[in-house]
Amino acid sequence: MKLFDLDVWEEILVTITRNKTRSLLTAFGIFWGIFMLIALMGGAQGMQDMLSREFEGFATNSGFMGANKTSKAYKGFQQGRTWYLENNDVERIRRSVNEVEVITPSLAKWGVDVIYNEQKISGTLKGLYPEYGTIEEPQIAYGRYLNDMDVKERRRVCIIGKRIYETLFPGKENPCGKFIKINGIYYQVIGVSLSTGNISINGRSETSVTIPFSTMQQNYNFGQNVQLLCYTAKKGYSISEVEKKIDQVVKQAHYIHPDDSQATILVNAEAIFSMMDNLFSGIRILGWMVGLGTLLAGAIGVSNIMMVTVKERTTEIGIRRAIGAKPNDILQQILSESMVLTILAGIVGIAFAVFLLNVVEVGASEPDAPAHFLISFWEAVGACALLLVLGLLAGLAPAYRAMSVKPIDAIRDE
Repeated sequence: MKLFDLDVWEEILVTITRNKTRSLLTAFGIFWGIFMLIALMGGAQGMQDMLSREFEGFATNSGFMGANKTSKAYKGFQQGRTWYLENNDVERIRRSVNEVEVITPSLAKWGVDVIYNEQKISGTLKGLYPEYGTIEEPQIAYGRYLNDMDVKERRRVCIIGKRIYETLFPGKENPCGKFIKINGIYYQVIGVSLSTGNISINGRSETSVTIPFSTMQQNYNFGQNVQLLCYTAKKGYSISEVEKKIDQVVKQAHYIHPDDSQATILVNAEAIFSMMDNLFSGIRILGWMVGLGTLLAGAIGVSNIMMVTVKERTTEIGIRRAIGAKPNDILQQILSESMVLTILAGIVGIAFAVFLLNVVEVGASEPDAPAHFLISFWEAVGACALLLVLGLLAGLAPAYRAMSVKPIDAIRDE
């Protein structure tokens, strides 16, 4: 293609000038198509980053079980019976369900007052085992997380969340070793977790205080009761498979009808994550369909305007053929005009889309958790290559029509 030939550019300008309205409409079609394609791709990536930030540190292969009133009578027990999960259920599941990788109980009290000197904040008190860190990974900034000795000795120690730390210790000093008061009981701070994910069990991690599970049961009279069972599946097994077996084991131990779906509350985090992945895959496919459809319409417009141009320049093309122009010269000229019109409109569309995505990224991102709304380098390269192909295809029919013009017929038409 003679894209660097001044005569070609002159011909392109003449073509656009002769058909201003059609040229602008066609260019807008290409511009809008590539803009939609880039904007939807970048927007989907940014939304996925933001959602991933909400899920940060949370195990994707996890599930949770809670107790609820029964809805069916069974073995002498009436429907509507209140029952509770127990410590023994953890061992039962470990023995009976080999597909479980980690299982740990959880307790929580909401709306507790956390006090240090004159500072006070309301938050959630959680009782956990060290194993819970594999389900909701803490980002320890100071100190450490819970260990087995904390649980065994029922120590009054705690890990505080980010917002709790910032409120109680505004000077940002290391709080480890200091004592905070929670509902009248003093706990020694042994760690600070800076986790910011909004997907959290029994309260957000930022406003939570974590203490050993055994300490929670003892200090707040939970006895052997458990609010939640939290578990993860071994590699190669799904949570859907695991939770069915866990449900059977628990119902059998507590004399609950096997078909009583109301008696247990099951949350499958794996299914939620999978659903979100499918959602973003669908958004990407939709983006490609909308973008490619609009680009195709724009390419058809380019082809039409070039066809009209060829018809208007029949005499000119015939004269050029008569004075020695080769068919390939005519072919290259028409294809060059088609590709340049397509590429120029497309590059403007890409630039505008990238500019808007950059503005959105600056507004939506947080300093410690950026969301990337921009497309990758190779996606941009692919978009440019797509423009070249569309420009080439759009010019083929007009170019072959121009090649078929015979000098004698062109002069006769004149």
